[in-house]
Amino acid sequence: MRLTIGIVLALVLTVASSLADPASVYRVSGTNPGSGSTYSGTVTVERNGDTFLVRWTIAGSRQIGVGIGKDDFLAVSYRSGDSIGIALYRPDQNGGWKGVWAPMGSEALGTETWIRGR
Repeated sequence: MRLTIGIVLALVLTVASSLADPASVYRVSGTNPGSGSTYSGTVTVERNGDTFLVRWTIAGSRQIGVGIGKDDFLAVSYRSGDSIGIALYRPDQNGGWKGVWAPMGSEALGTETWIRGR
């Protein structure tokens, strides 16, 4: 009985941690800081050793970032043209990620949601 419980617990933890791994392709939607205007596009997250390469494509424009994190958070520093900023995400119950972000100098936060799949 203990062996069965141990095996089930190990499987549950393995599945839960793989769902929280941010490496994937997502549909992205969000709001811009200050104005609250909305946007959508795609984001690709690739594992790069202990870090993550994050690439957004929004309205034909591309942004790139480097992320660090574990199963319960992902922090990303990004560059968009001449602008730099930071974002912080937490996994949601559906295998996606939700977060807030701000470009350098902003006094307000934007929001962003990643949904797994294109």
